[in-house]
Amino acid sequence: MRLATARIDGATRAVRVEGEQAVVLPWADVGALLESGADWRERAAQEAGETVALSGLELRQPVSRPEKVFCAGLNYGRHVHETGRKVAEHPTIFAKFWRSLIGPYDPIVLPGNSDRVDWEAELVAVIGTPVRHADEETALAAVAGYTIANDVSMRDWQVKSSEMLAGKAFEAATPVGPFVVTGDEIGDGEDLLLQGFVDDEEVQSASTAEVVFSTAQLISYISGFITLVPGDLVLTGTPSGIGAVRKPPRFLQPGEELRTRIEGIGELRNPVLAPAEAPVPA
Repeated sequence: MRLATARIDGATRAVRVEGEQAVVLPWADVGALLESGADWRERAAQEAGETVALSGLELRQPVSRPEKVFCAGLNYGRHVHETGRKVAEHPTIFAKFWRSLIGPYDPIVLPGNSDRVDWEAELVAVIGTPVRHADEETALAAVAGYTIANDVSMRDWQVKSSEMLAGKAFEAATPVGPFVVTGDEIGDGEDLLLQGFVDDEEVQSASTAEVVFSTAQLISYISGFITLVPGDLVLTGTPSGIGAVRKPPRFLQPGEELRTRIEGIGELRNPVLAPAEAPVPA
């Protein structure tokens, strides 16, 4: 099953995607659907709502306000190598907040207080069942489905201290979407082609099988210190190819388009704007 959140008549609604059509569901977003009960899959699959053309919808981030957004750092071996670090014994975990998130086609507005804005294409696990102190099997069973994010990172802020949070949690800088695809279509997300592009140049490419810690291991680890709940997002890390380690370094510039693609899920397409070009909030 393929789910999304769309803005319809001024409000967001969850939709079930069927080819080029979308069936409107009676929940405000995919997060509200996941929170609605353990049988959310059956109800989402059987709901017979209004059918509209997918092409005419404004798709938003699938979960509007997740309670938690966790991210895995340094989780692809070649990315660890390109940064000059060593593979860690345990996952490196940091957090974002719902205000960091934007929709799958929203512009990335370059902040006026950073000139080192970098890209990080990532697979995201969306939690569908509460999970605490889970083994790997239970952790994987808690995943509702998978989506895409780009962990757009302000490298100058990231290195201001030993904690990377400031460079990772900038407001309105992390595109997510466009779809949440359930395991019956995509399996466990462990061997998918993940790609990042700046305009038409491929800057990142890897299989999600190349991770150091699997999705199950990440969720199991996180559940050891906090309960994950439906709608929480777990970004599973980025492969090599980031701009900061290029020679010379390369960062996002106004007028470019950042694209993030994962086979079987879809593609984010985010134009990059200078601060003065920022749209006025509705």
